[in-house]
Amino acid sequence: MIQLAAKDQEIERCFAVMRQLRPHLQAEDFVAIVRAQMAEGYQLAYLLNGDAVACVAGFRIQRTLVAGKSLYVDDLATDDSARSHGHGAAMMAWLRQLAKDQGCSEIHLDSGVQRHRAHRFYLNRKMDIVAFHFSESLRHD
Repeated sequence: MIQLAAKDQEIERCFAVMRQLRPHLQAEDFVAIVRAQMAEGYQLAYLLNGDAVACVAGFRIQRTLVAGKSLYVDDLATDDSARSHGHGAAMMAWLRQLAKDQGCSEIHLDSGVQRHRAHRFYLNRKMDIVAFHFSESLRHD
C-alpha cells in the first residue's frame, strides 16, 4: 500500500530507505528538511511491505514553460533488501496515475550518471533521456 507521509513519525519511517539514495542525510535533520521542502510543494510517498518501508518517492507537482504542468520526482529509492520485488514499479505506476489525476502532461526526474541500474529501470518504464542536467556548486572556500 502506498501512502503520503503526513505525520513526523511517517516521515521518520522513510529515512532508512531515503538514506540509501541520499547518504549525506542525517536522521536528526531529516524531518525538518522534509518539512521545509513540503512548505515548497514537496510530497513524500512510501510503500509498505508488511510493516517495513520498502520504497519511497519524493515528488512535487510543478508548472514550467517547457513542460506545462508536470510531476517531478526528486527522489525514488527502494530498500536494498527489497529490490526486484516490484516495489519500484508499483511506486512509478502510482506516481504516473497521480500525475494523470492531477492533470499533468509529463513526469520528469534526474538520475545520477553513475546509476546504471536506475537508468535501465526508467527506460523499461518507457521514459526517455531528453536532456542533460548541469549544475554549479556555489559553495566556495
